[in-house]
Amino acid sequence: MKALIGVVVVLLIVALICGGAYVSMRNQMVTKNETVKSDWAQVDVVLQRRSDLIPNLVQTVKGYAAQEQTVYDDIAKARAALGGAQTPKDKIAANGQLDTALSRLLVIVENYPQLKSNENFLQLQDELAGTENRIAVERKRYDDAIQDYNTYIGKVPQNIVASMAGFKRNDAYFAAPEASRAVPQVQFPGPVTH
Repeated sequence: MKALIGVVVVLLIVALICGGAYVSMRNQMVTKNETVKSDWAQVDVVLQRRSDLIPNLVQTVKGYAAQEQTVYDDIAKARAALGGAQTPKDKIAANGQLDTALSRLLVIVENYPQLKSNENFLQLQDELAGTENRIAVERKRYDDAIQDYNTYIGKVPQNIVASMAGFKRNDAYFAAPEASRAVPQVQFPGPVTH
C-alpha cells in the first residue's frame, strides 16, 4: 500500500511539473505572439503616415512635372493596394509597390531643379525622409519580434507545446525587393579623343 501511495505521489508531482511547464511555455508563446502583433501595429501606423504624406508630395511635383502621369497613376494604385491590404503579408507586398513608385517619383524630381528649391516640396521631402527612417526602425523591430517568436516555438520542448496549443510559425517578414539585389551597372564615358 505504501508503495502504491508513493507511486501516486510521484506521478502527481510529475504531472504538476509537466502541467506547470506547459502553462509557462504557452504563456510565453502568447506574450511573444502579442509582441509581434503590437510591433506590426506600429509598422502599420508609420506606413499609414507615409501614405498620408504622399498625395501632398505628388501634388507638389505635379505642378512642375505634369507630363509624368504614369508615375502618378502607379503611386495611386500602390496607395490603393496598401489601403486595401488586410494581412501583414499583403501590406508588405503593397508597401514594396509603393517603395518602387516613390523611387520613380524621386527620379523625376532630379529632372526639375526648380522643384528642388520649392519650400513646400522640401518640407514634404523632409517629412517623408523622417517617416522612411521610422519605417525602417519599426520594420526591424517587427522582424526581430517575429524571429524571436519563431525561434522560441521552434525549439524543443516548446515546439511540442506550440503544436498542441495551435501556435504556428509566422513568416510575414519584410524582405528586400528582388530589384534591390541587382548589382548597379556603372558606365563611364569612353575615352576623350581630340
